[in-house]
Amino acid sequence: MVNIINNLFSLKGKTIILVGSTGYLGTSIAKAISDAEGEMILVGRSAKRLKSQIDALPNSKKLTCHLFELDITDDNAEIRLRQFLEENFGKLHGIVNNAYSGVVGNLHSITEAHFDTAYKYNITKPFLIFKEMMPLLARTAAEDETSVSIVNVASMYGVVSPDPSIYGESGKNNPIHYGASKAGMIQMSRYLACHAGRDNIRVNSVSPGAFPNRDVDSGINKFIESLEAKVPMQRVGRQDEIGGPIVFLLSEASSYISGANIPIDGGWTAW
Repeated sequence: MVNIINNLFSLKGKTIILVGSTGYLGTSIAKAISDAEGEMILVGRSAKRLKSQIDALPNSKKLTCHLFELDITDDNAEIRLRQFLEENFGKLHGIVNNAYSGVVGNLHSITEAHFDTAYKYNITKPFLIFKEMMPLLARTAAEDETSVSIVNVASMYGVVSPDPSIYGESGKNNPIHYGASKAGMIQMSRYLACHAGRDNIRVNSVSPGAFPNRDVDSGINKFIESLEAKVPMQRVGRQDEIGGPIVFLLSEASSYISGANIPIDGGWTAW
């Protein structure tokens, strides 16, 4: 029974792209995919940070971890990524879209440009990557007689609105463009699942809850207390709690799950 379970959750022999790999949650996702023995391509804007990420892996994992320096918001980034995959691997079993960069702020500080950036990271480029990779994904699914899997990293704020009282007058509110674009990502995942299912391509999203990085702001502890008060489990997420659900969705353990959005939020969106 243990071997059956291990095989179900294994990514051995699967080629996985992780877009947005070097951030706080991306680092944990990368470790989980590596631990599950996936052949992983780390995609990010800084070759130096990508190399440091690979260098931190055990020697036994380094040979199955590769880097590709790329800003996905660049024109034709998705074409370059597809060419790299076809020239070096020839197969693609999964994509994790985790890249994001943007500002925080209240209603009065947000501009049209902030919306444009958020939608590019959360909707436009994940869609274009999917569209560019779809023939390769479908071919891999057919040749390997398996499903292939896309996991879009959305947010609890794509499901519910931030509580303004948590942020007070700090001006560091989780911004409207973030939640709106993450909600769009969740809907896009459902749409793609319905239109690509016949090719054995599964598309799902996960919606992380509160995963604050204590290293970013020395004064964050009081803010974390406010977050914890709203979580049914009465705590924020640990960095290492994000990777497991994503590996599950990439693996054969979830072979009949598509079009789903899985909250990873300690019950936040269950209120």
